[in-house]
Amino acid sequence: MGQALYRKYRSKTFSEVIGQEPITETLDKAIKSGRISHAYLLSGPKGVGKTSVARILAHAVNNLAYIDESIHLDIIEIDAASNRRIDEIRDIREKVHIAPTSAKYKVYIIDEVHMLTKEPFNALLKTLEEPPAHCIFILATTEPHKLPETIISRTQRFNFRPVETTKVVAHLKNIAKKEKIIVDPAVLELLAEHSEGSFRDSIGMLDQLSGADRLITESDARQLLGLPPADSVSKLIEFIDIGASGDILSLLGELKEAGNSPALIAVQLSKRLRSEIITAGVTRYSWTTSLLKNLLDVSGSKQPFEILEVSLLEAAQVNHQLGAEADTRSEAVVADLRHKPAEEPMKNKVPGDFNLALWPDALNEIKKRVASIYTALRLAKPEVKGSVMTLTFQFPLHKKKVERARHTQLISEVIEDLSGAKIEVKCVLSEKLSIKPSGPKPSRSTEPTLQSDKLATISNIFGSAEMLES
Repeated sequence: MGQALYRKYRSKTFSEVIGQEPITETLDKAIKSGRISHAYLLSGPKGVGKTSVARILAHAVNNLAYIDESIHLDIIEIDAASNRRIDEIRDIREKVHIAPTSAKYKVYIIDEVHMLTKEPFNALLKTLEEPPAHCIFILATTEPHKLPETIISRTQRFNFRPVETTKVVAHLKNIAKKEKIIVDPAVLELLAEHSEGSFRDSIGMLDQLSGADRLITESDARQLLGLPPADSVSKLIEFIDIGASGDILSLLGELKEAGNSPALIAVQLSKRLRSEIITAGVTRYSWTTSLLKNLLDVSGSKQPFEILEVSLLEAAQVNHQLGAEADTRSEAVVADLRHKPAEEPMKNKVPGDFNLALWPDALNEIKKRVASIYTALRLAKPEVKGSVMTLTFQFPLHKKKVERARHTQLISEVIEDLSGAKIEVKCVLSEKLSIKPSGPKPSRSTEPTLQSDKLATISNIFGSAEMLES
């Protein structure tokens, strides 16, 4: 029977622990200088090395070599998740004063210590208050907020953090090479992202995929993890943006039949929206905030797919209604411009020519007339050849919104007002496009109160990021 990869590659020394260098270096220096505490608290998310560091620490204070599966009578491990009764802690209190059999210190490692009930906590507290010199406690937990403050205050606390994705990928790549696992690099990125900084989870998933005696593809990984295809997530966002409720239901039905987890669909949607907000500055004020809130409820629901459907349909309905109102305003503006007497040019004209240096001015004027397409235009790359302006977009939904006849006509009219040039506007798509938004940043001081509230909610969920108007 083969050994699981996460156990085979578990760290055995402080130097082998990846991603927790501030903690391991501090502990290593303290041990070498003889500054050893009677109690330690290791807290942080699952799979980031708490138990491994606890075992390494237990062996290091005793100057013992840590070999996998090694058992020492003076290093006692207790799983509080399965041993929550008062009897186990009372047993510790009774035996804690007995000297170590052969080591310098008797070390108790209590994993998931937050799972202890009230009575065991009280018994443990009494032990921590007056520990014998030969005894050390190492407590590990994923939920330190559930521990009594009286326990925390009697320990040296070390907070573990999720491991950086790049470090997880590098570690997985090293393991795959040693184990001769043929894997697409994109798979390692996906496993690292899905594990959310947990080495144990990412290595466990690689172990599951390693059974295939062939190249492991991204499709294999997505099927194992229950993740929806990336293009399906993009389509769902596009369908919401154009208010296509029927298409949303149809695509969700396909994903359900394919065995995709509704919770993971919700997570992928949230991540995509977060990415657009942070990297591209795309913010759909009409539906993003409420949808992000609703997606948080999917995983804990008894009917997750139904909650996901309702959440997406509500967002699509809101956007459809606001889009219809915006279209009505756009048509009114265009109609008004057709009957409005010609005004003096806003800039010095060069008949028949439009200089792209005037594009920011054009954006400002378009923003005043039809604000609903301003964000999309800011993220477009304009090019002029002869009498044709080509606007290149990274996102399909931006292209769809701008290429409507009334919008391209409005852009042409603004350009003509600025330069006197008669320009035909065309829209194209390039997913590889990467540009900085054109035009000035929107003033935060002039944001409507409702919009500010929504941005504050987004910031609370995802942290700070530059927001653009929609």
